[in-house]
Amino acid sequence: MTCENYDPLFPDQPVVDRYLSIWAIQPSFRDKPAFIWTQDSPGGLTWTSITYSELDNAAEAMASQLLCTLNRGDSLLLLCSPGLRLVKLLFSCQRAGLVAVPVIPPDPFAFSPACRGPAHHHLLRAVSQVKPNAAVADRRYIAAVTGSVSSSDDRLGHLLQKLRWLSVEHLDDECPPAATSSLSPSPYLGSAHNVRAARKAYDLQPSSVVVSWLPQYHDCGLMFLLLTVVAGATCVLASPSAFLHRPRLWLELVTEFHATCTPVPAFALPLVVQRGGINHGKLPLNLGSLRNLILINEPVYKFYVDEFIKEFAAAGIDPSSVAPSYGLAENCTFVSTAWPSDEGCRSRYPNMPSYNKLLPSARLGSPSSSSSEGAEIDIVVVDDETCEPVDDGVEGEIWVSSASNASGYLDHPSLTREVFHGRLLGGTGRRFVRTGDRGVIRGEERYLYVTGRDSDVVRTHDERNQYVHAHYIETAAFSSSSKQLRGGCVVAFDAEQLVVMAELQKKKEEERGVDVYREICEKIREGVRKEEGGRVGWVALVERGSIPKTTSGKPRRWLAKQKLLEGSLRPVYEARFAAGRHESAARDGGAGDVGLGNVASLMSDRRGIRRLFLLSFLVTDFLASLQLIDTSSCQKEQKVRWMNAGEGQGRLEGRVRYLRGQRRRRRRGGNGHEAVGPSRCERCPPPAARSGASPPPPTSRRRRRGPRCASGRGCPCRTPPAHSRTTCSASSSTTGSPNSTPSPTGGAEEGEGGRQSLQSCGLPWRGGSAYKQEGGGGKGRIAGCGKRIKRL
Repeated sequence: MTCENYDPLFPDQPVVDRYLSIWAIQPSFRDKPAFIWTQDSPGGLTWTSITYSELDNAAEAMASQLLCTLNRGDSLLLLCSPGLRLVKLLFSCQRAGLVAVPVIPPDPFAFSPACRGPAHHHLLRAVSQVKPNAAVADRRYIAAVTGSVSSSDDRLGHLLQKLRWLSVEHLDDECPPAATSSLSPSPYLGSAHNVRAARKAYDLQPSSVVVSWLPQYHDCGLMFLLLTVVAGATCVLASPSAFLHRPRLWLELVTEFHATCTPVPAFALPLVVQRGGINHGKLPLNLGSLRNLILINEPVYKFYVDEFIKEFAAAGIDPSSVAPSYGLAENCTFVSTAWPSDEGCRSRYPNMPSYNKLLPSARLGSPSSSSSEGAEIDIVVVDDETCEPVDDGVEGEIWVSSASNASGYLDHPSLTREVFHGRLLGGTGRRFVRTGDRGVIRGEERYLYVTGRDSDVVRTHDERNQYVHAHYIETAAFSSSSKQLRGGCVVAFDAEQLVVMAELQKKKEEERGVDVYREICEKIREGVRKEEGGRVGWVALVERGSIPKTTSGKPRRWLAKQKLLEGSLRPVYEARFAAGRHESAARDGGAGDVGLGNVASLMSDRRGIRRLFLLSFLVTDFLASLQLIDTSSCQKEQKVRWMNAGEGQGRLEGRVRYLRGQRRRRRRGGNGHEAVGPSRCERCPPPAARSGASPPPPTSRRRRRGPRCASGRGCPCRTPPAHSRTTCSASSSTTGSPNSTPSPTGGAEEGEGGRQSLQSCGLPWRGGSAYKQEGGGGKGRIAGCGKRIKRL
C-alpha cells in the first residue's frame, strides 16, 4: 500500500488547494474556467463561471479575512446555498487551515419547534457535535436567523445565539491578498491521497469536463470539486433541486458542455428514463462525448443500466462509459471502480458479469496484486465474527485499508475504535475500516459486488423465512407499479412483519382514489412474492417527500420505520395482509362502511382508527380464546352467545365488554343448589365429564372468598381441584352430559344479592386463566393476566 501516490505528469502537492496556485500561473490555465454554475429557467440555460486565477485569488483573500477572526484548526459552519460562493468558501477554509462544515441552510423563518423540518434537525446535530467557533452566511439569512432564535428557549436556539456570525458578503469583498508565505499548507493529506487515486482510476485529464448536480454538502459532491482542481479540469455544477424538478437537465448539460465525466447516484437512471426520456424535451441530446458515467450509491442494478443505455442509444451514448463505483466517507469517499482505464479492455460494460442482478463495483485482480505493497487501496471481504478473510464466492463484510482512511468519528472514541481499528485475525500492522457493507468476490478477475448493508437485512416472513437485503424487496415493489411510485423512494423494513412504504407520484385528483390505491398495494404484494418470495404484511403509501433521506439521496429506513410506527408519518393509504387476504378496516373518504376484509384508507384521524383497530383485534382474540358459559338468560346485558359444539367445546358469537351472571336471590330449590353429599352437589358434573385443564398461573397471594354452595366445603364448585377449574354448569334436566347447554348464569352464588363468579368451563383458555370475582359492583378480573373487566 502506497501513501505517496503523486502523479508523475502532474504537480506534486500534499494539499488540494495548492494545486490552484500551480494552475493559476500557467498561461494555458490562467483564464480557463475552473467551475461553471448553471441555472435552469423557462428561457433556457444561464451560467456564470470562475477561472483558475480568479478562484486562487478569491481563496487567498477570503482565507486572510477568516484568519483575522479565527485561528487555524477552528471549525467554521457554512450556511450558504449551493453555488460559486460556496466553492470559494470551501477552498478558502482549506487554505486557511480551518475545518469547514457545510450544512444545508434551513428555512430561517421556521426555527420554532413546531415548524422545524429535517434540515433544522440536521443543523442541530451538526452544531451539537462539531461545536463550531463561527458561522458564515449572507446578511439577510443572518438577520432572519438571529431574529427567529432571539426569543427561543430550546437547545438549537441557545447554540445559534452563542455563535459568532460572519457575513459572506464581507468575506467576498475585494481586498489585497495576503502573502502566500503566511498561509502554510493545512493537514488534509488523506483527502489529497484519495483524490489522486480517483483521478488515476477515472483517467481524468486537464481536457476533461465534469458535469455534477450532486449536493456540495455531501462527501461525493465535495470530492468532485477537489477532483476537478487536482486534474486541472472544468466542472459544470447545478443544483440538486433543479435536477429533481427536471431530470433531463442533467443530460442537456452533458450535451451543451460536451462533458466527458459525470457522477450520478444509481437511482437517477430510472428516474431520467421515466421523466426525461429521449422524446421528453425540445433540445436534442448528444451524449457521444461521455467517457465516464460514474454510478455511485451502491448497489447498482444491471437492468436499470440496460434500460438507460437502450433509451439513450439514439443519443450516441457509449455503453463502455458505464463505471460502477464504490465509496464511503470513512475513506474520504473514493474506494474503487469496476471501470478499467485501458481502452482495449474487454471487461467493460456490457461485458461485465452480473451477480444477483447487480453489477460489480470493483475489479481486484489476482490475490497477490490485491495485497501487494503497490496497491493504493486494499479491499478484503471478511467474516465479521471471526475477522478472517472469506473465500471467493462467500458473502462477508467489506474492510478497506488505505492512506485515505479517516482518523475516526468526531467525539465518538468508542465507535471510532470499533469501526476504524479493525484487524485481521493474526495480522499486525495494518488497520482496516469496517464499512458495514456486505459484499462477495466472484470470477477470475475477482469482481467485488456490494450486496447491501448489515443493518438493512429483513426477513421474508414466508415458509422459508429467509433473510434478504432490503433493496431487493424495494426494487420488486417499485417495479410492480413504476408509473405510480417514485423511483428511489421505496423502503422496506421488518416490524414483526414485512413492511413496504412507498411514495406516490404526483397525479391528478381523478387519477387517485381507493380503488387505485388498493390496486397498487395488491401489485406491490404480488410483485414482492413473485420476485423475492417475501410475504408483505403491511403496505403504506405516502405523499412525496415523506420518506426521510440522507444528503446523498439514500433512504433512511430506520427513521422511516420509527415515524410510521409512532404515528408521526401519516400514510395516504395503507393495507394490511394476513394469510393471503386483506384483514383491515376500510374507510373511503368517510362515506364508506367499516368492515373486515377490506383495505384500509386512513384519513387525518388515522392514529385513533389504528388504536381502535388494534383494540378490536385484541378483544376478539381474548373472547375467542376464553371458554365462557352460556349467557342466553342475561336478557338485559346479553352481548355474546356461546355456541356449544359438544365435548365441552364451542365458540363465541357477538361482542361483549363484560359478562356476569344474572342476579337472583339465594334460596333453596329452584335455581339454588341442593347438597347431595359431602363432596359434590347434584348440579356439578362428575369428574369424568370435566375435561382436564392445566392449572392456571397463580394470581395473588391474597386469598379471596370463593363462591358459596349449599353442599358445603367439599363441593368442587366451592374449591375446584388443582388440575381443573370448573363451575356448576349442568342443566337442571341433565347432569354431567357433555352436550348439555350450560346454565344461564354459569356461576355459584356469593352471598345475599346473588353476585356471581364467572369461571372457565373446564377448558383452558389461552394462558390458562379464569374470571375471578373481585368484590361487589360487577367488577372482576381475568386471573393470571391481570386484565380487569368493567361493568357496561
